[in-house]
Amino acid sequence: MNLTQEDWVSQFEADENAVILDVRTEDEFNEGFIANAINIDIHRGQDFVNEIETLDKSKNYYVYCRSGMRSAKACEIMNQLGFENAYNLIGGITEWDGEVIEP
Repeated sequence: MNLTQEDWVSQFEADENAVILDVRTEDEFNEGFIANAINIDIHRGQDFVNEIETLDKSKNYYVYCRSGMRSAKACEIMNQLGFENAYNLIGGITEWDGEVIEP
């Protein structure tokens, strides 16, 4: 499901079962990420699927990338794998107004 930044944030903040998932490359992630995000790179193909499969399907996933394209694809894959709640951040981190953690 695609959410605007406003909806993504308000829903995430009210969700005690939330996990933030960054599907960019490790290099991109290391340039800055949304607080508490876990990083699983969608470009890793089957390894991405394998890692996603280990996640708790009962949680709600708030997924983002640079612009919203890869994260939309990641949400589709997650839905196919049985994750009911995967929310794509429209516009990605490029349009993010909130805090960005720089390692």
